[in-house]
Amino acid sequence: MPVLNKDELNRFLPHAGAMRLLDSVESWDHESIHCLARSHRDPANPLRSGGKLHVVAGVEYAAQAVGVHVGLLSGMGAAGPLIGVVGGLRDVTFEADCLDDCLEDLTIEAVRLFGDDRSGLYQFALSSGGRKVLSGRLSIFLEAAPA
Repeated sequence: MPVLNKDELNRFLPHAGAMRLLDSVESWDHESIHCLARSHRDPANPLRSGGKLHVVAGVEYAAQAVGVHVGLLSGMGAAGPLIGVVGGLRDVTFEADCLDDCLEDLTIEAVRLFGDDRSGLYQFALSSGGRKVLSGRLSIFLEAAPA
């Protein structure tokens, strides 16, 4: 049973409609988050280009998972509108060409290496059916949403 379903993610992700890529948060604690997504198989996925969902789009899946985690840690759902901004990417490794070749759900895992309730550095990994698809590190910062 997921901790947060797709509808409950509304308060943590500013994305609407098909750009909300995550389907659920399966678990989270102070240091990590584990999410699932099915949207990589959707022919209407807005990140598709040339009829394919290239693996680099997985960075957005990771960024959304990390954004939800920072939001959960900061109590963002009650604190008002904040927007997560990716500050940088490091050591990104692609283990596949396209995400739409992954027939099973995507598992998105992120572990906070350090940070506070407004920022963090995370190690992330995406896999499907036990096969690693993408991994790397990203930094994220929360800013007040424009009025």
